[in-house]
Amino acid sequence: MNQRWLRLAGVILIAALIAFPLRQAIYDTIVVPVAFLLWGIGLLYRAWPQVIWWIVLVVLVVLMLLNSLLPQSKPAKLVPMKFKPPRGQVEDLVLSIQKAQKGIYFKWMVANRLGKLAYQILLHRESGRPRSVFAPLLGVDWEPKKELQNYLEIGLHGSFADYPNVKAPFGAPPKTPLDFDVSEAVEFLESQIENGRSG
Repeated sequence: MNQRWLRLAGVILIAALIAFPLRQAIYDTIVVPVAFLLWGIGLLYRAWPQVIWWIVLVVLVVLMLLNSLLPQSKPAKLVPMKFKPPRGQVEDLVLSIQKAQKGIYFKWMVANRLGKLAYQILLHRESGRPRSVFAPLLGVDWEPKKELQNYLEIGLHGSFADYPNVKAPFGAPPKTPLDFDVSEAVEFLESQIENGRSG
């Protein structure tokens, strides 16, 4: 506590010693400009009628009241974005199978994924030899039913636009090659993968 008082006394003493020799400089740089400014404000105040000053005062008071009464606009809270982890191919396939009853597009999506898988199996069996994506899905020990072969090739080479989703007024929509049993296609492809491993 005593050190604070000593420091304060030292600061005041130094200020007094410096102020005395610099009194003319302080007078010229601070006192005269401030006095001139106050004199100018006084002239301006006397030059305008009192009514104008009252209007300015009332306007300022009204603005202050409005500012305090109106709801303050709060800055928008930053909501942290939740990023979903990317879905894998298997998860995409499962979701497409679940949505397959909703329309022809999702049925084609399932057929497309299974057709691509069939192409990859055949490509693997041919030991990396060049194979066109547009070539028929045919290979050694590849003996699917005709309907399944057609299903996989439509999925790989075709489009859902080839089968417009036209609903009959009474009854179910017409059957398409994309209405093939997915579980049968999956079982066939699994058997082909196992054959490729054993071979």
